[in-house]
Amino acid sequence: MAVRHQTKSISREQLKWRVFSIFLLTVFCLLLVFPIYANKGIDWVNKKANVGLPNFPASGFNLGLDLQGGAHLIYQANVESIPDSDRTASVEGVRDVIERRVRGGLGVSEPLVQTTKVNNDYRIIVELPGITDVNTAIKMIGETPILEFKEEDDKPLRPLTAEETKEMNDFNAKAQTKAQAALLAINGGMEFAAGVAEYSEEERSKANAGVLGLIDDSIFPEFYKWASDHADGEVSKELIKSFDGLNIIKRISVQDTEQQSASGTKKIYQIARIFIKVKQPIDIVPPAEQWKTTGLSGKQLKKTLVTQDSRTGQVQVSLQFGDEGTQMFADITKRSVGKPIAIFLDGSPISVPVVNEPILNGSAVISGSFSLQDAKLLSQRLNSGALPVPVDLISQQKVGATLGADSLAKSFKAGLAGLIAVIIFMILYYRLPGILAGVALVIYASVALAIFKLIGVTLTLSGIAGFILSIGVAVDANILVFERLKEELKSGKTLRSGMEEAFVRAWPSIRDSNVSALISCACLIWFGTGFVKGFAVTLAIGVLVSMFTAIIVTRTIMRLVLPWFKENGNWAFLGHQKKSVESQAK
Repeated sequence: MAVRHQTKSISREQLKWRVFSIFLLTVFCLLLVFPIYANKGIDWVNKKANVGLPNFPASGFNLGLDLQGGAHLIYQANVESIPDSDRTASVEGVRDVIERRVRGGLGVSEPLVQTTKVNNDYRIIVELPGITDVNTAIKMIGETPILEFKEEDDKPLRPLTAEETKEMNDFNAKAQTKAQAALLAINGGMEFAAGVAEYSEEERSKANAGVLGLIDDSIFPEFYKWASDHADGEVSKELIKSFDGLNIIKRISVQDTEQQSASGTKKIYQIARIFIKVKQPIDIVPPAEQWKTTGLSGKQLKKTLVTQDSRTGQVQVSLQFGDEGTQMFADITKRSVGKPIAIFLDGSPISVPVVNEPILNGSAVISGSFSLQDAKLLSQRLNSGALPVPVDLISQQKVGATLGADSLAKSFKAGLAGLIAVIIFMILYYRLPGILAGVALVIYASVALAIFKLIGVTLTLSGIAGFILSIGVAVDANILVFERLKEELKSGKTLRSGMEEAFVRAWPSIRDSNVSALISCACLIWFGTGFVKGFAVTLAIGVLVSMFTAIIVTRTIMRLVLPWFKENGNWAFLGHQKKSVESQAK
């Protein structure tokens, strides 16, 4: 028993509005795909009518490295020292760091960084579209910046011998005698500046009459406390002590200078010193290494910025530590006031600043003979962090921009030729339905390309192949409908009823074939990599759009135009009229 399918009646006005909506959708997609021409028209309207219509985004499609040129790098991760259970996570960590580096340091907006496992080898595949300087890219990706903060080692390599101890004590006894003589001279009325010139053994203090600057309660608090209770010019006998390897006579000059700070106005004092050299054990027997590690490194960094010294204009790198690093840096600077701290990068000192006061807010500055480019590179490398797993470059390929442009031009020509050939075939074989299918294919291509652009699909040669293949999928649905229409007309049905029946009966085959294609695409996306995944993504989008155009667009247009023809068909439907008449005669 034949089953008659009921179709919902749609008025001519509704059909006209649907066709108009499809037309508007197509125009919008074409304007999005070709924004140059659209924006010229919008600019003309804005100029003539003095309105502010917005322009379409002028950016083009995201192209893979095989279409715009670039670099294809394969790294192998060294995971021998990592437990088996942690290897996958560690390699994913490498992938994340590399992606941050190429996005931030190289400016690649659409890099492809993915991991894969070949037997027991873990590999990272890096595709960098648009990169021309491959060596810089390799350096940026592979290097691991090791930033360390070190302080002077104050432990001699070995204990002093008796002779060395006597030598040190004799030297310091003479220094103490000299210091006492300087103190007597100052107390006896000698001008402090004259005392500095005669007794000080440090060139900087001699050149500045001993004055070393101003202090507040956060710098040398013992001096600040003493100065608060004494008059200008007084000398502290209690503060004649060994300090930083120097025997010092200090004069605190009380001044009425006031300074505005975050906590309010406070008084600051001037400090002046006479330096007399003394010896310590490390002056006789140096330590094994000049610098010792503090435990503070780039791991505790929060961020870095490239800045300029407001006074000298010198380029420098500003560091901001996290909570742990802030406390560590505060402890280091507290015990290193007046001493140098060395900043090492990759085992070499790049800056050796002297700590003038404790730094408690977790901020520091690396200064040196940096060019702006060097400072930016250092900042980028420090911000990206260290690679959690060492990697080795095992494959390197470069695609030239000219070759990529040639591939893109050929791909465009191939796609256009394929689309035109399919439309011509459909018109020759199916006549009017073929023309309608051709219109639907143009709409399909416009919508699919617009989706590629909107969601940021990166087009590669394989992706374009997937798109071209989806054209065949799109027309396949129309062929199923049109062949079914032939059979319905042969059975004696009218053109309208035969068309409705053809779409209903062809739908299960169309649905099953497209669902099968989508399942295949999902598997390729899930398990595939690189070019295979790009092929699957464009094919999946094409299949989904083809279902819309083949079922909705073609059907809507056919419903609108079929009343223009005879009930049993005519020349516009190849062979339909003759066969239908023969069927009725029988």
